[in-house]
Amino acid sequence: MQIKVLGPFEVRTDDGAAADVPGARLRGLLIALALEPGRVVSKAALVDWIWGERPPAEAANALQRLVSRLRKALPEGSVEGQSNGYRLKISPDAIDAVRFEHLVGRARDDEAPQRVKRLRDALAL
Repeated sequence: MQIKVLGPFEVRTDDGAAADVPGARLRGLLIALALEPGRVVSKAALVDWIWGERPPAEAANALQRLVSRLRKALPEGSVEGQSNGYRLKISPDAIDAVRFEHLVGRARDDEAPQRVKRLRDALAL
């Protein structure tokens, strides 16, 4: 699976097909999980990310419903539930924003020709 959040939002499955992730809240959930690839994001952090200062009265249930919808939109097994939160099972390199951060970070330690190449690769994302 590949996730693009820089520029037009796009999710592609491993076979290249587009995955439909409709709605701002569902996309917000996916982005919140994608920005922490492979790590559990707490339920409280997800509620805050999605609803901010105005969470619904039954925020835990609302989050659970969103996660259920996200699981249906993504390939099977992509979202893993934990007792304290959820984890997106994806390689960090599969998310353009994470790749961008890695390229820029690595460019800081490079010599001039390699630094320019890494920064150009980052900007191309």
